[in-house]
Amino acid sequence: MDIPRIFNISESAHRIHNPFTPDKLATLGAALRPEPETRILDLGSGSGEMLCTWARDYGVCGTGIDMSPLFTEQARQRADELGVADRVAFIHGDAAGYVSEGEVDIAACLGATWIGGGVAGTTALLAKSLRPGGLILIGEPYWLRLPPTEDIARGCLAGSISDFLLLPERLASFRELGFDVVEMVLANQDSWDRYEAAKWLTMRRWLDANPHDEFAAVVRGQLTTEPERYATFTREYLGWGVFALMRH
Repeated sequence: MDIPRIFNISESAHRIHNPFTPDKLATLGAALRPEPETRILDLGSGSGEMLCTWARDYGVCGTGIDMSPLFTEQARQRADELGVADRVAFIHGDAAGYVSEGEVDIAACLGATWIGGGVAGTTALLAKSLRPGGLILIGEPYWLRLPPTEDIARGCLAGSISDFLLLPERLASFRELGFDVVEMVLANQDSWDRYEAAKWLTMRRWLDANPHDEFAAVVRGQLTTEPERYATFTREYLGWGVFALMRH
């Protein structure tokens, strides 16, 4: 079980696999003010930066699930590095349908809502692990402004314009699902740049080290087209944020 190889290569040097910087992640933690021993479930936990840094900073504990063996191992190494391996655990597995054995205080999915077939399904899945009064965290793109054509939406790597909502509509959608939005932290252009542009140097260094790999042509194609695609489409049209929800 693994994610597509291009992501394991292009994001292999990332600690955060979404458009958040460490400062943004710290802002989210400070906004939520988790108490010591807060229990967190993180579906699609990537390299574990949220769980590991919050365990260090707030004394939380929790479990992360991710399909990438590489990212899961990086998460375990990060837990060792920060001295929190006794507080957090990382499982290599499919988070789709995963429900915690015991109720958690925070159930999160930051940037992987395909796990539940979209925002509504992922929110419902997370709610199955949540204690009454707990928090759900959803990380999801939204349109900064509606793309004028479907081609522009596809340039943002969306399947269609309907894949995402404008920010006010996204906030309203959570209410329609039965939740209050109680906090949000949004990416900005700089944090988007740090997520996307950092891939390019990683890909170039991988190509220099692996010129004869059978996958080199794919990586070369990505490196050739991604900077212009990102600057033309994603950077201009797509936002991203983490939304904290509590059931009505």
